[in-house]
Amino acid sequence: MTHPRPTVLDYLTQRYASLKTLLTRRLGNPDLASDALHDTYLRLQGMDALPERERPGAFLVRVATNIALDIQRKDNHTVAGGEVELVLNQMADPGPGPEQAALARIDLERLTGLVDRMPERRRVIMVMVHWEGIPRNEVAKRLGISRRTLETELQRAHERLTEYFRDP
Repeated sequence: MTHPRPTVLDYLTQRYASLKTLLTRRLGNPDLASDALHDTYLRLQGMDALPERERPGAFLVRVATNIALDIQRKDNHTVAGGEVELVLNQMADPGPGPEQAALARIDLERLTGLVDRMPERRRVIMVMVHWEGIPRNEVAKRLGISRRTLETELQRAHERLTEYFRDP
């Protein structure tokens, strides 16, 4: 009388401890080996027809090793908690909304109009110093004026801008 050949699933349940020891040595992580064997059991249990193998142990180790590699790949693609928090904080404050952008555009148009109405030398000084970032000594030299004249023109321009934006 011949006994029915044990299935791969039977082999796994009967030799779980030795398979886990072998996988732990191969993977270097007993938790990973346990998880991989558990997932292997679940996959085999869900199959309609279990594969018959000459060497079921080698088959099970190969399947569990592949599952362990999949687990490691998945774990390597996870994001650390600090990175998640950083992304969430960036999403919480995406920058100015449409209303703020529109108000800023209006202020820029008002500023440009005000600067355009300034006397030409004052306007040129404002543009060179504040928008082009040219050092004040260089601006005075280019325009052929004293540093004191340049400072006076800048002060008058600043006073005018302050006065204009202070009054609604």
